Amino acid sequence: MDITPLILKMCTYEQGEPQRAHHFLKVYAFARAIGLGEGFAPEVREVLEAAAVVHDIGIKPSLEKYGSAAGPYQELEGPPVARGMLESLGYAPQVVERVCYLVGRHHTYTAIDGPDYQALVEADFLVNMHENSMARSAVEEVRERLFQTGTGRYMLDTLFLS
Repeated sequence: MDITPLILKMCTYEQGEPQRAHHFLKVYAFARAIGLGEGFAPEVREVLEAAAVVHDIGIKPSLEKYGSAAGPYQELEGPPVARGMLESLGYAPQVVERVCYLVGRHHTYTAIDGPDYQALVEADFLVNMHENSMARSAVEEVRERLFQTGTGRYMLDTLFLS
């Protein structure tokens, strides 16, 4: 499925918050590169790429409801919003379910249960490491603890540890 309508819908959703649009577009680019670099099947890449675009969709309702964008709030509030957006664009039910699952867990780093989940976590970290100016020691620790794909490790090593 063409990802462009989802990207445009997320840009509208994040209207007035360009930093959030920039974030999801960077996560999408890294996730796509990891999926292609690792040779993921097209159906796995479809889920991964859609999840990368909407992974932080829970920030807005979390801020409205709790005054906080903390990870657990995002994981709670994001899936229903993602579901509505994906369904409105005609995504297949199995894609919607898996994307919502990933949105609801993208800040949970235990029990990563598939290549799409692994790649999403790595892509989000690659962006967050830069956006948050993560210390080298923290980057090294995250690499050892969480990074599993060759493509993700290559990008992390090249961008942050060279």
